[in-house]
Amino acid sequence: MSSIEVQGNKPHAVCIPFPLQSHIKATLKFAELLHHRGFHITFVNTEFNHKRFLKSLGLNSLDGLPDFRFEAIPDSLPDSNEDTTQDVTLLAESVRKKLFAPFHALLAKLNNDAIETSSNPPVTCIVSDGFMSMFTITAAEEIGAPIVLFYTIAACSFMGLKQLRALVEKDLHHSKVKHITY
Repeated sequence: MSSIEVQGNKPHAVCIPFPLQSHIKATLKFAELLHHRGFHITFVNTEFNHKRFLKSLGLNSLDGLPDFRFEAIPDSLPDSNEDTTQDVTLLAESVRKKLFAPFHALLAKLNNDAIETSSNPPVTCIVSDGFMSMFTITAAEEIGAPIVLFYTIAACSFMGLKQLRALVEKDLHHSKVKHITY
């Protein structure tokens, strides 16, 4: 364990997924792997998704491990039915424009807690969903922590996105491609 300890404490990774189920699941799995390797983990969800966790798993389901904790930040969207997915367009807009301030405040709180108590180490790195980079990179720079962008999409989707510009430049878009029906 000593190879990853930071100033006598465990390294502390703050993991933040894009607030959609598949992104949350992939980031949570990665956070569990880091925890298994000796990291203190703070997993950050939106309040909407945090409530969904508690509803599906039980009120005490997120308790238990002092070095793997869950935190929630507001997504600034109107309340909606917890049994449905939030409007993705509104969610993306909210992520882009409104999550920086609560995320930055949470990082400050975590670091202040580390000063006041010895049970929680200071934030030593941020693992951000690649689709959250518009504010997580800035937050990491402001607290002086390194950041890792974790892309949770499938390799096939990633390659499609990577090649999209080339397809547009070659003028291969939907109006010129014949639709195949089965």
